[in-house]
Amino acid sequence: MSHEYDYDLVVIGSGSAGLVAASFAGRMGLKAALVEKRPFLGGDCTWFGCVPSKALLHVAKTAHAARAGAKYGINAAVNDVDMQKVHDYVHDTISRVYEHETPEEIGSRGVDVILGTAEFTDTHTINITLNDDAGEKSISGNKFVIATGASPFVPPIEGLDTVDYHTNLTFFDNKELPESLVTVGGGPIGMEMSQAYSRLGAKVTVVTEKIMMNDDPEVAEHMKKVFEAEGIAFAMGHVTKVVQEGDKICVYVGEQRVAADMLLVATGRRPHVNGMNLEAAGVKYTPRGIQVDENLRTSQEHIYAAGDVTGGMQFTHYAGFQGSIAARNALLPGSSKGTTEVLPWTTFTEPEIAHVGLTEPMAEEKLGKGNFEARIFSMEEGDRAQAEDDMDGFVKIIHQDGKLLGVTVVSKRAGETINEYAMVMQNGGGVGDLSNTIHSYPTYGQISANFASKMKVERLLNSTGFKVYTKVRDTFGL
Repeated sequence: MSHEYDYDLVVIGSGSAGLVAASFAGRMGLKAALVEKRPFLGGDCTWFGCVPSKALLHVAKTAHAARAGAKYGINAAVNDVDMQKVHDYVHDTISRVYEHETPEEIGSRGVDVILGTAEFTDTHTINITLNDDAGEKSISGNKFVIATGASPFVPPIEGLDTVDYHTNLTFFDNKELPESLVTVGGGPIGMEMSQAYSRLGAKVTVVTEKIMMNDDPEVAEHMKKVFEAEGIAFAMGHVTKVVQEGDKICVYVGEQRVAADMLLVATGRRPHVNGMNLEAAGVKYTPRGIQVDENLRTSQEHIYAAGDVTGGMQFTHYAGFQGSIAARNALLPGSSKGTTEVLPWTTFTEPEIAHVGLTEPMAEEKLGKGNFEARIFSMEEGDRAQAEDDMDGFVKIIHQDGKLLGVTVVSKRAGETINEYAMVMQNGGGVGDLSNTIHSYPTYGQISANFASKMKVERLLNSTGFKVYTKVRDTFGL
């Protein structure tokens, strides 16, 4: 590497993408710097997203399981929820995860950690305003990776700025369970947190135009029934204004008024592109994110961007993948593609919703109607799902002549089972690969082998002249 600069690689932002990129360079024995404006590393996932939300969901699932035990002969009442202890468990979980992401831990990997706000002064130099009024510092880098992530998007709703409301940045600091909660937003964050608080005992109303809008249409229809059965109410429509009326926060959906003690705004996220003086670096961006090519290079050939700041799919595992690719492309000869169509993801409601590849609407747009087949199989086909009373779910596959193009799973173990489908798709495989693999019994994975074997037999018999009747929708009357 060039000795003209202070560092071989400078990484701005310490979320999943930034930690992976900086560690990549440090372990290569190169001189690397990681700059983070917050007083801690780890990004939103550790502090305000994946980790605390899954801990909270675990607590809520425990309460729900206790209440539901009567169905199986276990009578355990849940009369009180100590929200202080819930809060403490969530934050203890954060602390345990953070042990692997501290400045000292990252420093042990050969990375200089600098806490402060970075601004470009030219294409190879940043000025850092150090935290705790410790002055300023200027450093130069041969290569850069920008991984500043994203933050909650708060829509311009009339009156919202006049009431106390939460986003995911403050939601996990709450130490008192409200009697009622209104959530604005029906995406993954909104629905996960709504279900959690409902199960803890709050009366929850979700205000949204659509729920689970990025999933297959069957998912939204199915999950709305699940949520309503648990007591979550919906006000379907657009929020027109928010008003403080006495001790209640009132959200208006047209003329409909929804009052609650607590308000959560979960209306998506926007990339962190401001405040870095990207203009001085010659890096092109829009409010939707920093513009990158398929190799994650920005408009400057020595500056890369990875993770949420690029405006793509916002998942921790995808950001980590991109952080690795960005550092690899910046520091090693050749280049690797930093995007993929085989990206599994999970919404951790109960049941979980997991997906990889194309949804049915995406397949119609890409391939044209009639050029692929969609099949849905009930969780009832799995003996493990029967044993765990998890029949109210399904597996939906999109395939073209047996080749897997997309899979959606709705079940208690969807997040685990989706990985098998992702691996098959990553290797260009299909239904035959699922049926040819012997699966452990009884497991959720065996469901994939069951329906794959069914489809394989159908194709075999049809090819030999035997006409086998198959339903495109095997369950739910779809």
